[in-house]
Amino acid sequence: MINLILCGGSGTRLWPISRSLMPKQFARLFAGTSLFQRTVKTNARICGAQYIVSNAEQYFLAKDQLEEVEASNARFLLEPVGRNTAPAIALACLNLKANDIVLVSPSDHVIRKKEAYAECLKKAEALAKAGNLVTFGITPTGPETGYGYIEANGEDVKRFVEKPDLETAKKYVESGRFFWNSGIFCFKVSTFLDELGQYSPDILVAAKAAFEKAKKEDHDTLVRVNYDDMMAIPSNSIDYAVMEKSSKVKVVPSDIGWSDLGAFDSLYGEYEHDADGNNKNEKHLAIGSKNSLVLGCQRQICTIDLDKMLIVDTPDALLVAPLSSSQKVKKVVDELKARGSALPTVPQTVNRPWGTYTVLEDSESYKMKRIVVRPGERLSLQKHLHRSEHWVVVSGTATCTVGDKVFYVRPNESTYIPAGTIHRLQNEGKLPLVIVEVQVGEYTGEDDIIRVQDDYKRS
Repeated sequence: MINLILCGGSGTRLWPISRSLMPKQFARLFAGTSLFQRTVKTNARICGAQYIVSNAEQYFLAKDQLEEVEASNARFLLEPVGRNTAPAIALACLNLKANDIVLVSPSDHVIRKKEAYAECLKKAEALAKAGNLVTFGITPTGPETGYGYIEANGEDVKRFVEKPDLETAKKYVESGRFFWNSGIFCFKVSTFLDELGQYSPDILVAAKAAFEKAKKEDHDTLVRVNYDDMMAIPSNSIDYAVMEKSSKVKVVPSDIGWSDLGAFDSLYGEYEHDADGNNKNEKHLAIGSKNSLVLGCQRQICTIDLDKMLIVDTPDALLVAPLSSSQKVKKVVDELKARGSALPTVPQTVNRPWGTYTVLEDSESYKMKRIVVRPGERLSLQKHLHRSEHWVVVSGTATCTVGDKVFYVRPNESTYIPAGTIHRLQNEGKLPLVIVEVQVGEYTGEDDIIRVQDDYKRS
């Protein structure tokens, strides 16, 4: 069975921890481990391979995290823009064999009951081999209004229903016939493509055209879809495109300790708590505070007489709210976007294929960064039109290209790159290269990069 992991998402509901360039599935929420890595490890118990569908921006981030959990041989399908789950799954299935059994799982969900989940996967695999489209129905623990529901009669799905109001949700739970819609699916590739062709042929036709034109690398283990071809595919979810229309849908009732971590109030329950009901955090000094979620690991956070509050402290943004209001975080993100802020998009530390950079200070006419280049890696050969740069090496040895000169810069040494000059930073050593970069100019935005040559095939 192949685990098809969907890594979409805009990173809004757990802001400021998650951002568009660091959505929640890749944020290290649990002792240095991400939800994406947990998904891979959980499903690897029964799935022999991984197929990752990701935005092109997160490709190297996902690849790095896979290597950490020793799952570096995964296939990738890179989307230049998201078109919802049906196109993403279709494109991936077009690169698989007709008889392959696929487990489609979101990358940002929590499953606590691993043994019960493994049993559900076995049931789903058997149903999928028999030619069914299988969905996992979560046994509800209460009248939740934030999930869609599945009405079932045994394994047979009677209907899918939208997120209900509270009174309707109570009736659903009391009836015993309804399950939460988990967004986890299992099926044979040929079954899914056949049903997609029958009920949403426009998606299948456009997906086939996009796949044929896509760039395929490393023996088809890396597929890059072109922007225009991706935009030509109608946007739709697998639920609307196939599952709600097909007569081949089965459900596996699943009491697996599932959560989609849709907001901070659900994240609160995933942490170990102290005697006062606060999540355990060495940086949190609580005086009379209780039942609160306090996230932040850089500076000391002190609270007095708080109850059921949310505090999220990051280097460039602070969020404070009642824990019960955490569903409103999206409104904050929307307002920041309306003001033209980069905070919903860019985290303080940004992953790049060659390493990371951390913005230390960003002012009107200058910006300071801490840049870490992994051993054997190098930045693109590039130039900037609106800024000059100063590089100061902190540790390691930098191989610097400035114009037609190539030279070494060692710790406590520096070099200067005038605006408009072609340059490159490279680490030929065996240890990480750390530099401080000071950019000076009328504009220091990340889009002021003209790449002349790039090892990672970025434009």
